[in-house]
Amino acid sequence: MSITVNLYYTGKNGSALDFAREMEETGVAKRIREEEGNLRYEYFVPLDDSETVLLIDSWENQEAIDKHHASPMMKEIAQLREKYDLHMRFERYISEEYEADEKFIRK
Repeated sequence: MSITVNLYYTGKNGSALDFAREMEETGVAKRIREEEGNLRYEYFVPLDDSETVLLIDSWENQEAIDKHHASPMMKEIAQLREKYDLHMRFERYISEEYEADEKFIRK
C-alpha cells in the first residue's frame, strides 16, 4: 500500500511554474526523488489553470513521508514557497491493488 499526495500550488503571474522550475533546476526535486521510500515526485500544469501547478508525490508508507517532512530539505521547500508567495491545497490517497481494474487499462 502506498500513499499519494496531490499538492496544488497556486500563485500569480506564473509564480507556481517558476517555483516548480526552481525546484527542478536547483536539484531539490531530484534529491526528494532519491529519498528512501519515494515512489514518484512530478509536477504538472492543469490545462484549465495556468496559475496552478500540481505535484504528485507518492511514498511507500507514512514512515517515509514522516522522514521526508523531518528532513532539512523541508526548510528549503518552505522558503521557496514563501519566495513565490504560493497557496496550497492537497488531496491524499492510499492505494490498494485491485486486479479487476486492469481490464480497463490499455497498455
